Amino acid sequence: MGRVVRRSRAAIAGLIVILVWLTAAVFAPVLAPYSPIEQHLADRLTPPGPRYPLGTDELGRDVLSRVLFGARLSIPAGLLVVVVTALLGTALGAVAGFTGGLVDEGIMRICDAVLAFPALILAMAITTVLGPGLLNALVAVVLVLWPEYARIIRGQVLSLRGMEYVTAARALGVSNWRILWRHVSPNAVPLALVKASLDVGNVIIIAAALSFVGLGATPPTPEWGAMVAAGRLKFFEWWVGTFPGLAMFTVVMGFNFLGDGLRDAMDVRLRARRS
Repeated sequence: MGRVVRRSRAAIAGLIVILVWLTAAVFAPVLAPYSPIEQHLADRLTPPGPRYPLGTDELGRDVLSRVLFGARLSIPAGLLVVVVTALLGTALGAVAGFTGGLVDEGIMRICDAVLAFPALILAMAITTVLGPGLLNALVAVVLVLWPEYARIIRGQVLSLRGMEYVTAARALGVSNWRILWRHVSPNAVPLALVKASLDVGNVIIIAAALSFVGLGATPPTPEWGAMVAAGRLKFFEWWVGTFPGLAMFTVVMGFNFLGDGLRDAMDVRLRARRS
C-alpha cells in the first residue's frame, strides 16, 4: 500500500500540505506575530504589508495570527470528529451486518432516517436544538455522518460473513462475537479508513459552515469559518475572508488528495493493473 501511495503524486502532495499545516498548528504560538485575539483598533482593516503580512480585521486583529491559531482548532476538530464517527459507524455497521434480523433492521432504519436529510441542514437543526457552540456543532456532525460508515461496513460484513474462514471458525466453536471482532471486522476496516481520510476535509467544511452561520465557534475564537463570515461583506477589504478561506481550501484539498491515494492503494484491481 505504501508503494502505491508513494507513486501517487497527488497523495504525496496532499500529505505534504497536511504535514505543513499540522506543523503550523503545533508551532502557532511561535510562528504567530501577535495574539489571535489582541486588538489594534488604530490599525483596523489594514491591508497586507510588512507589519501585518495578511492584514488585519475589523477589530485590528492580525489575520495571519488568527489563521495559524485557527488551524489548531479546525484540523484537530476535523480529525477528532472523523475518528469518533468512524468508530461509532463501524461498530454499529459491523453488528448490523453480522447479527442480522431485528438488530440489522433497526440500525438500518435509523440510518435511512438520518440519510434522508442533507447533512448540513440536519447538522444545523441539531446544533440549533443543542445550542450554539463548537462542541455542540461537532456532536451534530458526528450524529449526521455515522450512518454512512455503518452502511459501508454493513455491506462489507455481509459479504465476509459467508467466507470459508468464517465457516471454519464457527466449526471450531469460536463465538460469534469473537468471529466478528477478530476475523470479520479487520477485513472491513480498510474501507472505513479510506472514507475517513476523505471525510476529514468534509467535516472541516461542515464545521466551518456552522460557524459561518453563527452556530459553531463563538467570538473571539479564531475559527476559519467564522473568519470567512466576518469578511463576507467586505469587498474592498478582501484579505479578511480570503486568507482563512484559502487555508481551509488547501487543508481540504490535502486530505482529499491523500484519501484518493489511499483509495487507490486499497483497490486490489487497480494495483493489479499497475503491477
